[in-house]
Amino acid sequence: MSPELTTPGPVRPAAEVNEQIRALWLRAGGSLSPQERAEYELLVIEWAAAIRNRVVEVA
Repeated sequence: MSPELTTPGPVRPAAEVNEQIRALWLRAGGSLSPQERAEYELLVIEWAAAIRNRVVEVA
């Protein structure tokens, strides 16, 4: 499995990560700095892992 598809440790719920993403965008005022962009990308990866984890639990 590629590194982009693995998440070390426990996965937070997607809703929790989504709230953090929303808060980041609100703080940034709709325009992300390079540092905020990097944080955003990591959050999106974590959110996707949480969604995948949820799908596996449901299946």
